[in-house]
Amino acid sequence: MAGLLTPGGDPLLAVRFTVPDLTETFVRRPRLLERLTEGVRGPLTLVNGPAGAGKTLLVAHWISTTEHPGDIAWLTVEHEDTGPGIFWTYVLESLRRHGADVPDGIGSPSSPGDVDHSLLTRLADWLSERADPVVLVLDEFDRVGASAEIADELQFVLRHAGGGLRLMIISRTEPQLPLHRYRAAGEVAEVRGADLAFVPGETAALLGRHDIRLSDDSTRSLTEWTRGWAAGLRLCILAAQHVDDPDTFLKHFEAGQSTLADFLLAEVLEAQTDETQDLLLRSSVLEQIHPDLANALTGRDDADPILAGLQHANAFVEAIGHSWYRLHPLFAEILRVHLRVRLPGLEPELHRRAARWLSDAGLLAEALPHAAGAGEWELAADRFIDELAIGRLLTGLDAERLDGLFAAMAPDAAGPAACLVRAARELIRHDVERGLDHLRRAGENLTGEGDHAAALRLSHALLRVFVARLTGSADLAETAAEEVSAAERSLPAERLAQHPELSALVLTDLGSARLWAGRFDAARAALSAAAGVDDGPSTAYPRHESLSRLALIDLLCGWPGRAESHARAAVAEAERSGLPPAARTGVAQLVLAAVAVDRDDLAAAQTHLDQATASSTAPPDPVAAAGLGLLRSRMLLAKGHAKEALRVLEELRRFPRGVEPSPWVGDRVALGMSTAHLAQGDPLAALEVLAAAAAVGPEATVAAARARLATGDKEAALVLLDELATERDEGPGVTVRVLLARAQTADALGDDATAQRLVARALRLARPEHLRRPFVEIGPWLRSLVRRRPVLAQGQEWLPLMTEVRGTVPGPQPGPALVIEPLSEREQEVLERLSQMMSREEIAADLHLSVNTVKTHLKSVYRKLAATRRGEAVRRARDLHLL
Repeated sequence: MAGLLTPGGDPLLAVRFTVPDLTETFVRRPRLLERLTEGVRGPLTLVNGPAGAGKTLLVAHWISTTEHPGDIAWLTVEHEDTGPGIFWTYVLESLRRHGADVPDGIGSPSSPGDVDHSLLTRLADWLSERADPVVLVLDEFDRVGASAEIADELQFVLRHAGGGLRLMIISRTEPQLPLHRYRAAGEVAEVRGADLAFVPGETAALLGRHDIRLSDDSTRSLTEWTRGWAAGLRLCILAAQHVDDPDTFLKHFEAGQSTLADFLLAEVLEAQTDETQDLLLRSSVLEQIHPDLANALTGRDDADPILAGLQHANAFVEAIGHSWYRLHPLFAEILRVHLRVRLPGLEPELHRRAARWLSDAGLLAEALPHAAGAGEWELAADRFIDELAIGRLLTGLDAERLDGLFAAMAPDAAGPAACLVRAARELIRHDVERGLDHLRRAGENLTGEGDHAAALRLSHALLRVFVARLTGSADLAETAAEEVSAAERSLPAERLAQHPELSALVLTDLGSARLWAGRFDAARAALSAAAGVDDGPSTAYPRHESLSRLALIDLLCGWPGRAESHARAAVAEAERSGLPPAARTGVAQLVLAAVAVDRDDLAAAQTHLDQATASSTAPPDPVAAAGLGLLRSRMLLAKGHAKEALRVLEELRRFPRGVEPSPWVGDRVALGMSTAHLAQGDPLAALEVLAAAAAVGPEATVAAARARLATGDKEAALVLLDELATERDEGPGVTVRVLLARAQTADALGDDATAQRLVARALRLARPEHLRRPFVEIGPWLRSLVRRRPVLAQGQEWLPLMTEVRGTVPGPQPGPALVIEPLSEREQEVLERLSQMMSREEIAADLHLSVNTVKTHLKSVYRKLAATRRGEAVRRARDLHLL
């Protein structure tokens, strides 16, 4: 049969028209099938990816499941098809074998090397008149893809066939069709290598087909390691199919000694020229490849066209932009193994060349691993310091990698730069003693001029500020921060601008040391500046920590609302920046827990406390460690465990070795111990601990006054409280406790009206912040007062204690109406003077107000008391125990 022969007389191979069968382990991927179905609605569909990407089986699966209205013809292209006569003979036969009734009048090519143009015209004309289009699938088209002649002929037929031909090309490379025109017109559908890559769910399905079960994390890791490459996944799975522990096996799978290596070496490496193989082997030591860098490794100048050709051929070389490329990680791993076999001993020299090229190009992070690989530790440390990168060893998403890199630094690496790197690594592990030892050695060689000397001095001073934070020394921090500023003045501003983490770290550490020393205003200034540094991964940690410490200052100054706002901003910053919990000190969570305690929400407080405790970096940070202990003691006291709280506080009295005492920590330890002793019924011990600590401030005074009251010494309590300044900057968290202590003392001295007024004022201050805990801590006295003065409970539904007490009070008796809403503090003062028969003018003068303001307050008082005249308002106020 003439139709079954090529123009050269060879028989047509029937296998080339056969759609491949699907294996039992084939994973169906509906997301890609939809792309193909959508694609054949237009003239051209490209399925383009590297060897083993699953291109052919994907299309075969689509053919087996699709219900296309026309015929679907399959042809597997071979290298001999570069002759147009042979190629078109096979195309025509494929159309016939798959159901298309190709007219005899179209003819057949008569020569292997060419095809008559009129034949192509007749074919296009016949296709254009078909009612239903033919889908022509050309598999392995890259075998003839370099033939511009065949590409032109295909383009001619496709363009003139109208809607009668749908071309689907499966190829490792892009065909030489005018793809830009099809893309501009929206007439090409593309399924590329990235689309063909398996996602974790598909990997799990593939594992299941082979009766292998992996954890979700292992499945995700396997997908990432292979980059979803279908053949790589299958070969890894086949290797793991008969082992007892597939999880462990795949974690330690050596691609270089497996069938994976055989596949890639045969399919990719050995198919290349000697020059290309040499470039691939030498470049395998690189994470990313630039043509100039590859030339430095090969000693030639042909890297640019070679890399571009490999990328175009989908030979496991991927363009990543700006003339940079990267190898598929599996391919790179196999190439490195092959490099050691083919060119033994060359790897260190390749790393040395790469380190110098990358360093000269200003790519320090990329240069360092190669310097390490070459054993050039002094070079690595010098370049690291010169690039002002010491801060990136202390913070940022690259810190862990850099720390791991320098962990291998040889002990004999000398020089101040190496000492500074060692110091930084010890300090991030909070080994201050060893860190200081390396700093002293580095400090012995900080003389000289120029950028290198200035970079050494800056790095040295930066680490000294870090030491100050770890030891709580504000004086050392301030001195070292000045040294940082002096060193910065000797360095180019543009270089400093590339490292915002330096100033962020200095400000955060300085602010933390000042906070520890109780210099709250100065600490707030430094921390606010740190919180406002340039946004970026390298500054995520200092921004988070500075916001956390601002929250703590707010809390210590009695502003729980502000503290909560700063703490939540700190948590949001950490989450937004991807800062792992282990990289946080937990101060923000401690503040949120303390605010929850103040609001008497112990369940929420426990949740935040657990999150703070989980932070692995909390114990070595003095601020975080002290805050953790203080909060634990407060939680124990709130739950009625005074003895356990005392034990925790006793431990806090002993500051860690090398850490300077903190005045506010000492005061709060004493306050906590005083409260615990008082809860145990021992007011004398409470007074003794306060006196021994010489605790100062309003909260210490309140604690001492409460202890005096517990001993029955009411006058001494009054004297203590009267010594407090009337105008202070403390927030409601402090002021509410002072007011309640004053109220309790006034009540003990028989001044019931003053006690009521002070409690009412405390309630007004506490309500916006929902400060419930101070009212719980004051004890049963408040319940007694509220029973006598039930008006205090009105409008205080936010405070359960008030609601409970009010529920025990008899219901309202017939008589004057209850107050419509609580009086403000100023209205209460106006009412008291009204009851003394003072005129509006006298009230205005006494309260330093205008007469009009007094009139406004009087109108409000009358409205709230449902009164119309002075006498009526005073009578009702007395009935309601407001006077």
